[in-house]
Amino acid sequence: MSYRITGTGSCIPDITKKNSDFLKNKFLDTNGTNIQSSNAEIIEKFKSITGIFERRYAPDEFNSSDLATKAASIAISDSKLDQETLDYIIVAHNTGDISCKNGQVDTLPSIASKVKAKLKIKNPNCVAYDIICGCPGWVEGIIQAKSFIKSGMANRCLVIGCDTLSRILDENDRDSMIYADGSGAIILENDISYDGGILSHKSATYTYDGENNFIFYGFSYDNKLKSKDGKKFIKMQGRKVYEFALKNVPVAMKSCFDEANCKIENLKKIFIHQANKKMDDAIIKRFFRLYKLPAPKNILPMNIEEFGNSSVATIPTLFDLVRKRNYKGHKITKGDIIMFASVGAGMNINAITYKV
Repeated sequence: MSYRITGTGSCIPDITKKNSDFLKNKFLDTNGTNIQSSNAEIIEKFKSITGIFERRYAPDEFNSSDLATKAASIAISDSKLDQETLDYIIVAHNTGDISCKNGQVDTLPSIASKVKAKLKIKNPNCVAYDIICGCPGWVEGIIQAKSFIKSGMANRCLVIGCDTLSRILDENDRDSMIYADGSGAIILENDISYDGGILSHKSATYTYDGENNFIFYGFSYDNKLKSKDGKKFIKMQGRKVYEFALKNVPVAMKSCFDEANCKIENLKKIFIHQANKKMDDAIIKRFFRLYKLPAPKNILPMNIEEFGNSSVATIPTLFDLVRKRNYKGHKITKGDIIMFASVGAGMNINAITYKV
């Protein structure tokens, strides 16, 4: 049995938000006091660490479910399957549909159900549901889809990652410059004749030492807003996230890759969650150090520089770009060994070894 990706699709919004657009923001520390550095200095330091110089936001009239539907439609077309034969639609997200008018989160019905309705799929045996697993949600969705296929409960699944993080940003928090919107999708099918597909996977959740509080919903750093409406925004303890990722992600990746019984020299590309360029580079270096090897050049495609951190959408959008457009000189060909890996709120970590 082979668990093969037969189609991919992505939806990257058209609205570009450049670093210079944040020059007039009022950036505050966690205690609500003004940061002493100028905004130009804050933004330059931000760019040097994250690599981001612009990001994409969805227009007001588009919700996560709209982005997800577009990415899904492209993936279905790419796979050349009849959408009525889909057994599962699994949508990973963190924010649901958020109205630009009042900021209310809408997860009823699930985004997966909304996507199925927008695609006009009639088959009631096509089961649609959401998962919330932080940034690793899309990778976890693939692992779940693989399990359904292995158990005989499914032959083909649609797995989508989507988020509109721009709608839960605290404009007084400099970390808000990281986040973006987007959606990516794949079709995973059972192809018994295919020599490849998913070779191994690994998942883990850390909570015992308070890791679940590293990324969370919190109040605005502007105390006036906090007392006015009590609205919460996406927050993170950046240094702790960085240290956690460097300590745990390379180990999880190695555990996953070793289970695939492949030679590390044959690993061609690593599609890692686009969280922070400095952090991702460091994770890859530590991963190869576990094999007593230097990290190969050109193994790490990156799109965070121009698309920002769109959470669960970062890996599937990047994979789609590389697969179809040889994005920034990166390409994959049949027989290549690649990895998907992610870390995020929970704190969750996962990885997949895949043969194209």
